[in-house]
Amino acid sequence: MRILLIEDDQVLGTAIRDHIASNGHGVDWVQRIDDARLALATVGYELILLDLGLTDGDGLALLRELRAARNPVPVIIATAQDQIAVRIEGLNAGADDYLVKPFDLSEMIARISAVTRRYTGDPNPAINIGPVSIDLALKLVTVAGEDAGITAREWAVLERLVRHRGAVVTKSEIEDSLYEFGAEIDSNAVEVYVSRLRKKLGREFVSTIRGLGYKAGS
Repeated sequence: MRILLIEDDQVLGTAIRDHIASNGHGVDWVQRIDDARLALATVGYELILLDLGLTDGDGLALLRELRAARNPVPVIIATAQDQIAVRIEGLNAGADDYLVKPFDLSEMIARISAVTRRYTGDPNPAINIGPVSIDLALKLVTVAGEDAGITAREWAVLERLVRHRGAVVTKSEIEDSLYEFGAEIDSNAVEVYVSRLRKKLGREFVSTIRGLGYKAGS
């Protein structure tokens, strides 16, 4: 999953970014609304984590812009403003969830997963493809009941594929899940991770659609 983090606190932003990345997601971190607008015009994000009190403006204004433009990207507000009226205003502006600072980083990941499940229309995070069982909420992958030992980067590739199972996912779409802005991307990185998944889950688990991309399942 590719996530846009909009947070102007350096210490908190670093902690949030690192925790999201350690859970296998690609994350781009910006600290200004102008930079957020540029990022949104460049990348198709699957979720936004939005601070309200930014140095160059109000995060709610950006949220209202997105909803006015009919951008359906899920948005979780993360702010120190804990008044009920502020929460209501954020939800009415189009936010999908609300985190009050300071918050537990594990709870943040759980809320990201919950919001994503609501948007995919699948409240049951379990997926079974042959002998492979995948729990999207717990990030648990087993083959015939045995833990497959999937790493965070492998999970980023696997999640993108299984959330679009049966459909072709392009190499660039997988790269979006793997890397944030500024990261060095090896030209064969996707192929390497797909190869690792095949070794762990079975060669038939991921199909290569020549000239188009990759597909998981049927």
